[in-house]
Formats: sequence, structure tokens, C-alpha cells
Amino acid sequence: MSKTTEPQKQSLSSRQRCPQASGLESLAPLVRSVDETPDPIPTTIRGTIPTWINGSFLRNGPGKFEFGKDRYTHWFDGMAMMHRFHICEGSVTYSSRFLRSDSYVRNSEKNRIVVSEFGTLAMPDPCKNIFARFFSRFQIPKATDNASVNFVKYKGDYYVSTETNYMRRIDPQSLETKEKVDWSQYIAVNSATAHPHYDREGATYNMGNSYGKHGFFYNIIRVPPPGDKAAAKDSADLTGAKVLCSIRAAEPRKPSYYHSFVMSENYIVFIEQPIKLDLLKFMLYRIQGKSFHKVMTWEPQYETIFHLVNRHTGKESEVKYCAAPMFTLHQINAYEDNGFLVMDMCCGDDGEVIGDFTLENIRRESGEEMDKFYNTLCRNLPRRYVLPLTVDKQTPLDQNLVTLHGCKATAKKTKPNEVHMTHEELHDNELLQYGGLEFPQINYDKYNGRPYRYFYSCGFGHVFSDSLLKMDKGTSLLTGPGDAYVILPPVFVASPGATDEDDGVVLSVIITPKEEKSTFLLVLDAKTFTELGRAEVPVNIPYGTHGVFNEMG
Repeated sequence: MSKTTEPQKQSLSSRQRCPQASGLESLAPLVRSVDETPDPIPTTIRGTIPTWINGSFLRNGPGKFEFGKDRYTHWFDGMAMMHRFHICEGSVTYSSRFLRSDSYVRNSEKNRIVVSEFGTLAMPDPCKNIFARFFSRFQIPKATDNASVNFVKYKGDYYVSTETNYMRRIDPQSLETKEKVDWSQYIAVNSATAHPHYDREGATYNMGNSYGKHGFFYNIIRVPPPGDKAAAKDSADLTGAKVLCSIRAAEPRKPSYYHSFVMSENYIVFIEQPIKLDLLKFMLYRIQGKSFHKVMTWEPQYETIFHLVNRHTGKESEVKYCAAPMFTLHQINAYEDNGFLVMDMCCGDDGEVIGDFTLENIRRESGEEMDKFYNTLCRNLPRRYVLPLTVDKQTPLDQNLVTLHGCKATAKKTKPNEVHMTHEELHDNELLQYGGLEFPQINYDKYNGRPYRYFYSCGFGHVFSDSLLKMDKGTSLLTGPGDAYVILPPVFVASPGATDEDDGVVLSVIITPKEEKSTFLLVLDAKTFTELGRAEVPVNIPYGTHGVFNEMG
């Protein structure tokens, strides 16, 4: 398979390089409300589920899209539903529960939407008089605790998280909702991502915003490992959390949206990308009757800035690393190599994508209407950026500083304390036929922050992912099931005593939109990417994003 290195192809955007769709099926069945299954039910096993897999595959995502006559308008807004596939001695049970967030409880009590979400603005109470409804628009709404994005872990406890300042602690076995946790009660931040990183000592790292009279800052957070007495407590504990570094926004009135960040053994990199939040619009959006996603805009006149921070000292590098405008949600991995920081991530050339996932778009009819929507979306592809770590006054100008063998990424010092980078494509032409990829996963426990070879991800031949991919240094491709399937993002689980990087299994959840109650848990051999077994679930499950494997489950 040949590399896509021809100049005429490289000048095209990632969307233009991927094939146009024709005859796509509607995804409406995947974004409809479903009932929860609080008591575990058995599944039907086809093939063999390895007996060494003992734990719970936990997933999260939207599962309820209306209350009474009120309907959510954006996919992100659906009420969080947690799913648990409990795997033990070759058998699997399934259970699910709605997160009993304040948003869910209040909406349920009123039987209408009373809490604003990312793309849906809650309307004033119709029972109030006209003056009360008018002045209610001038009240700044509280952030939602509808934590529908991911399961995260702090000090040994599981939480579900979104991108506000609220999380909810969860019992990973019963899926019971426990207390609400407000980050701002522990540390001076107004939000946190749903994609923390973990070091090998048990500490958790994340990022959150803060803003005030001194400006807008991106903050790197560290939560220490659990203490000796942590196991005896049944309460949320973020004590000891601290801000390692505060990074001032390059554009204080237009800070960047971010979904995740980069971490290696010794560094954290925050990527300030040109998806901008207009703070003036943010303050006025309720008065204007607009939802939150309306204040986010793709502004490619701004470059992408990589902020390099020493993970141990919290000191930010004086060197400004920058690159052409790009959009990224998820990083693959990062590691240090002979004085360079190698960063691999899924990137696209158009950041309009986030606001496009309205339920109206996702529920378009099969064929021309769905094709038209899909063909306008950004395609994300794996890229590599390389940061030279030893730039100083003696570093020459306008010379490629990247000397890693076989690496095509470049980095040039263009002025004092400024380095401009170009990326290397980590794929060949075959990947384009799958519509690019997203939701990358590695053997995280052993290879996060270290040189690695493999990653697993989803291909996007549809608006929602429709294939599973195994990438080998970006040059070869193995695929899991496709054809009328919708694939939920994979998770890697290592075999006991594994020595090879890909010795283990890949877990995913597969949905067939054309059929009722056709969901199954898929178990693939991570080496060969062939099916070992599946566990068929006799309930409907909506599309979701992230999941984790809980060995204690």
C-alpha cells in the first residue's frame, strides 16, 4: 500500500481525500429513547468468550431524548445512560441505568426540559406570568450534571463525566448514582474534561478552565493517588487536587474548545486549536435564546498552538510551538525519543463538526438526505507532530530540527522562542476508504507515554462509526465487522501475563440499526483481529461514545 505523499493529494483537506457516500441508511433507531435494564439479564453466547476475562465493560452515552412534549435538539443533550457488560468465566450479563443526575430528576419531576444542555435551551416555565418568564432569561443557567461522555477514575473511585464542573460518583457494579461532585469545591476551575490521563503511580491528570478579571486560563490539574484509608471510605474524595500550571489563553475573549490533551512520561501538552468560544456570546446566549453550541465557531485564521509543560515541575516552556489550523478531539499516544516529543493524534481540517450533530441531522432519511449530511462532515485521520525539546538561543533558524530516523514531520525555528511544525500522515491510502478514523485506543496500562506500535479505532464510513480498525505503525490495516453494523468505540484488555503489546482482546458493542434488539458485545483477538465470540443482548441500546474495562467489576 502506497503512502499518500503526492503534493496534490496533501493539499486536499481530509474530507476531500475520503470517498463520498451514497445510499447511507438512516441512524434514527440509534438516537431514540430506550428503557433501562437495572437488574442484570443473561446474554446468548456465540463462539467463545475467553474465561480469563473477568470484569465489567462499562459504557456511557445518551439514552433519553425527550420529557413530555419537550424534545432535545442535539445528540449530546440526551440523558446519560450507563451500560454494564459483566464478563465472568465465559458468560456475560447485561444491565443499564439512567444516571440520576439533578438534570434527569428535575426534568422527570416536571415532565419537561427544565435544565439547559449543550444544544438545547430550557424554556421558561409556561405557568409563570409573562414578566417572570422574560426576566428568567437574564439568569445565567447552572451547568448541567448530565454526565454522558465517559467513565473516569479518581483515587480508585469511578465517576461519570461530561465537560462541566460537575461529575457523579458511580457504583461500577450496581450502576447506582451516588453524590454529585463539584470541581470548584476542591480547586479553582470551572470545568474539567472527560478524558483524564493516569500515571503509573495512580495519580490522575486533567485540564479545566478558569476565568476572571485576570483573563482566561487553561489549567493542568493533578489529583494524587488514593491514600491508605481510601478503601474504607464510601464518599467522593478529590482532596489534594492542585493546579500544576495555568496557561493564559492566546485570545482572552476567544479561548479554545478542547476535549482532551497529551501526556508523555515527563510532559503534558495542551493543544490550543482554532475552535473558539465567544465569551461575549456566552454571556448573552440565554438572552438571545441560543444554546451553548452556538457560541462555538471554527476560525482557521488562528494557528494551532502546542503548550509544552513539564509534568513534574509544572513549568511551561518558553518556546511557542505552532502549526497550521487543525481540529482534534482524541490523542492516540505520545512519547519521548532522543530529545523529541512525538505526539500522535486524530486530526481533521474543519472544526465545524461538533455543532453538526443535531438530532435532526442524525435522523435524516436514508439515501440522499443522509448522504448530503455525511459528505459535509470533517474526516479525521491519524497524524504525527514532533516537538524538539532542546530549542535555545543557539538553535539555527529555518532548518528542520527533527532528526528521528524515517520521520517525515518537521519542526523549524522561525524566530526566537518560536517553532513552526508540519505533521506526518500516519496512514496509507487504504484508510481513506474507511472514511478516516476516530476513538483511538492503545494498550494504555503498559504503553501510555511510551513508544508503541499498535492502536485500535473506529472507521467512519457513516456519520456514526461502522468498522473496527487495527493500525500497525500506520502502515497496515486489519478490520472487524462492517456491513450494516454500527460499531461503538473499542477497548483493549491485555491477557494475563502478556508480554506482547497486542496480546489480549478488543471489546466493542455492535448495533444493527435495521433490526430490533440486535445488539451484541463483540470480543476480538487483538493479534489477529478475528472474532472469538459475541454476547447477544435482547434489548435496544442507543449509540454512545466511550467505555472502560473495570477488572474489579
